[in-house]
Amino acid sequence: MGEVTSQTRILTEGIIVVALTIALKDVLPPIFSLPQGGSVSAASMVPLLWFSLRRGLRSGLEVCCIYGLVHMVLPGSYIVDPLQALLDYPIAFGALGLAGLFKKYPLIGVTTGIIGRFSAHFLSGVIFFGIYAPEGMHPAIYSAIYNGGYLIIELIVSITIIYIIQKRGLLQIYL
Repeated sequence: MGEVTSQTRILTEGIIVVALTIALKDVLPPIFSLPQGGSVSAASMVPLLWFSLRRGLRSGLEVCCIYGLVHMVLPGSYIVDPLQALLDYPIAFGALGLAGLFKKYPLIGVTTGIIGRFSAHFLSGVIFFGIYAPEGMHPAIYSAIYNGGYLIIELIVSITIIYIIQKRGLLQIYL
């Protein structure tokens, strides 16, 4: 009976986190957006990272991947190929769940999750968006600059907020 209650609680928390992330990333206007996708938002990754840090790798990967699938079908997604869609949505956002590997070291977890997300976007950028690179610039350099530019800002915002949450003892609160 206790296991069912625990799983129900995790599922419910995951649904709330996905809904909160949708509100922060897909409903509120971005702080700025880039032409082929990517934006700086109102700390939209924090709920996914917080959930992953609280619930661990498996639950984190599942919920973050689900958010990526939802985000992929919402207006404003930028899809040019099925493989690119997988890389830029469920795989990239799912990678945020890697934070769950570092429950005892939340800031390392946040950094790992965002590096995972960057890696998926970087690969997608090299394969599918290299044509937008300025003449003479290698697609890998272009993709690193393009995706790193907005994800570094998201990393700084996310680390700052998770640090505050951690210092206030709110990473492991139970409802």
